[in-house]
Amino acid sequence: MRITRDTLLNIARDTVAQRTRLDRNLIAVYLSGALLEDSFLLGGTADIDLFFIHTDDAPVGREIVRLTDEVHLDIAHHRFTDYRNTRTLRVDAWLGPILKGCRSLYDPQHFLDFTIASVRGQFDRADHVLERAQTQADTARRIWLSFHNQPFEQGTVQVTEYLRAVSSAANAIASLSGGPLTERRFLLSYPARAAAVGKPGLHAGLLGLLGAPNLEDDILSTWIAVWQAAFQALPEEGRPVRLHPHRLVYYRQAFLELLKGSQPQAILWPLLHTWTIAVSAQPPAPENLAAWRQAFEYLGLLGTAFDERLAALDAYLDMVEETLEIWGRKAGV
Repeated sequence: MRITRDTLLNIARDTVAQRTRLDRNLIAVYLSGALLEDSFLLGGTADIDLFFIHTDDAPVGREIVRLTDEVHLDIAHHRFTDYRNTRTLRVDAWLGPILKGCRSLYDPQHFLDFTIASVRGQFDRADHVLERAQTQADTARRIWLSFHNQPFEQGTVQVTEYLRAVSSAANAIASLSGGPLTERRFLLSYPARAAAVGKPGLHAGLLGLLGAPNLEDDILSTWIAVWQAAFQALPEEGRPVRLHPHRLVYYRQAFLELLKGSQPQAILWPLLHTWTIAVSAQPPAPENLAAWRQAFEYLGLLGTAFDERLAALDAYLDMVEETLEIWGRKAGV
């Protein structure tokens, strides 16, 4: 199938028309994600991000629907009550930016139109921007403190929390000029966000937190194979929706495309993030766990070098917090 924006938009509309005919519990649907941006393909693959709003509890929280090997629907199911307080939505670090940039596809009661208009009305007010960014920074700092108050045993839980802190720190900066960074394009998009607040050096610092200075030539390409082994080893029962079998090509092709580009290190975030989720969600085969551990020790995200990473995270958060303070003063907040 030739993948064009118009083709994917038509699929989205057809999906909404079919689902709303069959489910009277659906009161609104909107589209978000890369399909509404300039570059919607990465590695020749794409997903269609749909948000279904139900009057009652949704049957599932999230579902993946295969269209082709290269394209799938990623449908999030929310309750009507999640959208009642537009003031809260406006400053929500995640849902606020989604609603700011979304496109309504189904809204017979005009409930969604009102919600979107209310969110967008004062979305860019400086105090609201800073509140969303501060939420991310506070999350990162809270996680950093937890490493000192209740040290984790070295393993998947420690790495998961560390990556969550790194993500929140980066998204605090990103939130000053846009929405949170998407998973596959995380490190591709971050340089522009850091530059937008006059701190381009934060990009190099972020790469340092992920162990990029340790990388040797070609090692990233060898990790894709062991990542895939861990991905495919996940049992059907209890498998994270993010790592649905239909998303294997979606990730793998993006990795290969990034490796060929001018920023091959941009593979690090989506690779490390999904690899850790895969290993955490199973008891993995010994060889899969050993390969993951070896890679993360190599990057300094496990083992004796982890304390250095934690100290670097502290220094990075200091810079993030200082940047938010300066931005707030200049904006009169």
